[in-house]
Amino acid sequence: MSTAPADDFDPKASSLSGKVADEVMAELLAMRSSIDNIDATLVYLLAERFKATQRVGHLKAEHHLPPADPGREVAQIARLRRLAEDAHLDPAFAEKFLNFIISEVIRHHQAISETRNGGSNAAGA
Repeated sequence: MSTAPADDFDPKASSLSGKVADEVMAELLAMRSSIDNIDATLVYLLAERFKATQRVGHLKAEHHLPPADPGREVAQIARLRRLAEDAHLDPAFAEKFLNFIISEVIRHHQAISETRNGGSNAAGA
């Protein structure tokens, strides 16, 4: 897993260059470097998560299970809200983020099912 920045990414790019003291800019760039590393990690974590959910989608399609599992989604959202509170992250933001991911996963599962089963899904969506 390489975390090298993209070839066209300039970690020192800023519209603040030349407008703030050098020491402030240096501190800002150091903080942004950490943020850039976290962003790269998030991308790789999301990629791994979607690889796992793709496997789930294939299993669901093979056994004609619905792409969505509302009971699981409710439980996951409640769990994530608790984790967010423990981490001092806005639970509403965490829920929005998870809902976005869930909607993408369901979309992928529907596509897998349609490809594998010709759009038929005995258990419904």
